[in-house]
Amino acid sequence: MNLHEYQGKEILNSFGVRIQRGIVANTPAEAVAAAKKLTEDTGTGWHVIKAQVHAGGRGKGGGVKLAKNLQEVESISNDILGMMLITPQTSAEGKLVNQVLICEDVYYPGDSEPDEYYMSVLLNRATGKNMIMYSTEGGMDIETVAEETPHLIFTEEIDALLGIMPFQARKVAFNLGLSGVAFKEMTKFVTNLYKAYIGSDSAMFEINPVLKTSDSKIMAVDAKVSLDENALYRHKDYAEMRDLREENPIEVEAKAAGLNYVDLDGNVGCMVNGAGLAMGTMDLIKESGGEPANFLDVGGTADAERVEKAFGIILKDSNVKAILVNIFGGIVRCDRVAQGVVDAYKSMGDKITVPIICRLQGTNAKEAKQLIDNSGMEIISATEFQEAADKVQEVLEAS
Repeated sequence: MNLHEYQGKEILNSFGVRIQRGIVANTPAEAVAAAKKLTEDTGTGWHVIKAQVHAGGRGKGGGVKLAKNLQEVESISNDILGMMLITPQTSAEGKLVNQVLICEDVYYPGDSEPDEYYMSVLLNRATGKNMIMYSTEGGMDIETVAEETPHLIFTEEIDALLGIMPFQARKVAFNLGLSGVAFKEMTKFVTNLYKAYIGSDSAMFEINPVLKTSDSKIMAVDAKVSLDENALYRHKDYAEMRDLREENPIEVEAKAAGLNYVDLDGNVGCMVNGAGLAMGTMDLIKESGGEPANFLDVGGTADAERVEKAFGIILKDSNVKAILVNIFGGIVRCDRVAQGVVDAYKSMGDKITVPIICRLQGTNAKEAKQLIDNSGMEIISATEFQEAADKVQEVLEAS
């Protein structure tokens, strides 16, 4: 589950990580009030206005701007709120901005020049260990840094049982070229950042940039956070941070119906039971010359109501040219699934506008095929993987 910047910063702050302070606003009037409050609390004279969407690269799309007075706070907020923000991480249509974060200006003059770093905490799947990735090149796309100057990217792997050790935090600060107060500040920052990652059951924390201020404070100026949804039962307050406006509406509808659905870019919808079979089905679609339009797992129940709901969700995608139903009848018998498919087809009537290939294998597979073949419905039955792939290819070529 992705969070907005202000939500990620709230979590960081709760674990003792220094953050750039800010107040979220939904209207230009609220933005002005937030700016006044920040001035009272922090003494900041200028304010940074940041669009709150689930995408990086907001500054490149005009979603991050500096306001030097309250009039600019109001006018900039008015411009950003309601805009379709297009960044390198959004679709061509962009994302609607519903909120802005009014932040204090932390690039103030002092004894030294401010400096920016990149830092993230995530799982290294190759080693099975948590990893801190960091670089002196903060504020830039880390992909560009990795491609052009890979020697400027450092990693520190953390033993999950031991947690981050003091020498590892010091190593990060040393590799970033810090000394004195900034060195001590960075070791504290890294330690608390890792604690926030573990304590919040996150999949990723990305801070870009981490700022060393002109008076050697270390703080998170941004926060891109993704929480592990499987652990949300332990964090009821985090679960309430979900912003459904930022998520795919079809995926939201599927989740409400208890279906595991992920929207993709292909032309063949797939409905299966079990994540492993879903992956195999997606390979099958590729082998047939198609592209998977979705990942949809109906789970262990495939009655008429559930199948009908699944069909309806798949058909919301106008790119779908065919639907492949691939069910293994272990816990649930194939003939019951077949009856569910037939009943759903009858119920939906003219709403089904694309060919359906139904492969049922397992308990009572023969009875299931007979049921479908004798239903009078325009459902193409199959029992073997290759047979299903051939039939998918046939309907795609005919479309």
